[in-house]
Amino acid sequence: MVALGAALVVFLFWTGSFLALRWAGDALHPPPETAPSRVPFLGGRGPETHAWSRFHVRYYAMALVFLAFDMEMVFMYPWAVVFLEEGLTAGFEMLMFISILVLGILYGWREGAFRWA
Repeated sequence: MVALGAALVVFLFWTGSFLALRWAGDALHPPPETAPSRVPFLGGRGPETHAWSRFHVRYYAMALVFLAFDMEMVFMYPWAVVFLEEGLTAGFEMLMFISILVLGILYGWREGAFRWA
C-alpha cells in the first residue's frame, strides 16, 4: 500500500510537470520583475505596503473572539447529541460552560474588543 501511494505521488508530480512544460509556452521564462514568485497575488493589484508592516492589535483580538465562538460550537455539538441520555447533569455542565463564555465575551466587550474605530 505504501509503494502504491508513493508511485501515485511520483506519477502525479510527473504528469503535472509534463503538462506544464507542454502547454506553458513563454510562461516558462517570465521576466524577473513579473515572475510569479516575485509578485504576490492581491486581486490583480501590486502590493501597497511592505510585507513586514504592523497590524493593529484589534485584528488579533477579533481572531481570539472568533476562536472562542468556534470552540463553543465544537463543544456544544457533542453535548446536544447526548443531552437526552445524560439528563440534568449535562444541562448543568453546559450552563456552566456557556456562562464562562458569556463572561469572557462581556469582558471583551467592556475592554473594547468589538470596536473597530
